[in-house]
Amino acid sequence: MPRTCDIFCNVIDNYGDIGVSWRLARQLAKEFGVTVQLWVDDLASFARLCPDADVALDSQHCRGVEIRLWRNAFPEVLPAALVIEAFGCKMPATYLAAMAQQEMPPVWINLEYLSAEDWVEGCHKLPSPKPPLTRYFFFPGFTKKTGGLLLERDLLARRDAFLGDTLQQQAFWRAIGIEVPAAGTLKISLFSYENAALAVLFDAWATGAQAVLCLVPEGRILPQVAHYFAEGTGEVTSYSRGNLTVCVLPFVAQENYDELLWACDINFVRGEDSCVRAQWAGKPFIWQIYPQHDAVHWQKLQAFLDLYTRHLAPAARESVQGLWKMWNGSQPAGGEWERFAAQQGELNLCAMAWARELSQNTLALNLLAFFQEIGRMRAFEIDEQ
Repeated sequence: MPRTCDIFCNVIDNYGDIGVSWRLARQLAKEFGVTVQLWVDDLASFARLCPDADVALDSQHCRGVEIRLWRNAFPEVLPAALVIEAFGCKMPATYLAAMAQQEMPPVWINLEYLSAEDWVEGCHKLPSPKPPLTRYFFFPGFTKKTGGLLLERDLLARRDAFLGDTLQQQAFWRAIGIEVPAAGTLKISLFSYENAALAVLFDAWATGAQAVLCLVPEGRILPQVAHYFAEGTGEVTSYSRGNLTVCVLPFVAQENYDELLWACDINFVRGEDSCVRAQWAGKPFIWQIYPQHDAVHWQKLQAFLDLYTRHLAPAARESVQGLWKMWNGSQPAGGEWERFAAQQGELNLCAMAWARELSQNTLALNLLAFFQEIGRMRAFEIDEQ
């Protein structure tokens, strides 16, 4: 095992990149005893995920990890044994120079964005020589030939305990200030970027036969929610129309987000981190992928849909594909929600089976195994010399 690890994160979309980096840092420290420094260039965004953090401090310890402010004027530090460059952020030149001066250079990994595309398997673990250093590309993914997904050792056991314990569930609803929903209420979480399809979705819920409770964590979608109900955002925390009730939640700390997903029947998520957590929740979910200017996100979305729905019956597969594409703006609305809701029984079974399948391939374990693999390779090269 590496004794030390430095993770570098350049915050781009507020919570996605730092969300993944923070989870990885905590897991390496807590479960494997690695001394981790997380270098982050935006402490304000980090503090939303970790309320314990103090944005005024350049260095501080939170949850077993040392958080360091990544300034342009980078300090002189001793590089860690394992260096993780999150999502292609540009490493400080002085740190790279220090890495090159080590007798045994660190294992340098570029942790890439998550994708289900076929080419990922062929690029996973590929080296990129930058003499005297070598950077390795490490791809999270959904198959055994990729790096897998972040999964804490006890997460699925905690999920199952929550789902089987009425008292835990009641405590969750009390903690967020909402009465326990009546039997038969469809509970939905909605974590979203701005979305032109929101009104269509709300209309379907408001006019449907089933009561719907939609929980919306603070975020970019709130102005659209208020506009739909023709009210200002202000201090409004609850809206209703027909059979739809929408409750706005304060921004959820990272450790508490899983319980929100577990407590709901269906989860709308965005970006990478919440998408992965929704899969561990074992509930049907709808992913809003981060749009890219060259439209390559459509290929990524379809690649995941093909993999995720491959074991579903045709009607269920078409309902998932239709709702996801409508929510992501690639096709006009026309009854997608109703078709999706009609398949919920099969989708529930699929979601749990999918989580079990993914749990056999986890990112932190794979990263550490790769670190050892590089160590053995270097030792062999030294022996050969």
